[in-house]
Amino acid sequence: MTTPVCRLEKIIPGSGVAALLPGEEQVAVFRFGADQVYALSNVDPFSGAAVLSRGILGESEGVPFVASPMLKQRFDLRTGTCLDDENVRVRSYPVTLAGGIVHVGSP
Repeated sequence: MTTPVCRLEKIIPGSGVAALLPGEEQVAVFRFGADQVYALSNVDPFSGAAVLSRGILGESEGVPFVASPMLKQRFDLRTGTCLDDENVRVRSYPVTLAGGIVHVGSP
C-alpha cells in the first residue's frame, strides 16, 4: 500500500517536505537533484524532534544524505543509516512516482 504525498514539482530540488502517513506516522520526503526522491522517518533519533524534513542535503563519497538541523548527524537517504554512528538509523520508506505524484510506501 502506498500513500500519495504531493506532486513532485511541489518539492524544490535539494529540499524536503514533511508528510503524515496513515497511523500518524511522520515521514520526510526529499528531492535530491532533479528527479531522485527518498523518504525517511521525520524524527531525529538523537533529539527526538520531528525535523529531518528541514535538514540540509548533501553527498559524501557518493552517498546522498540529510544532515539533521538539530545536531547535524548525517543520514543516508537510501537506507536511513547514520553516517556518523553506524549503530543508529531512521526508518526508510520506498518511494514511487506515478503521474507526477510522489507516493510513499510502508517501510
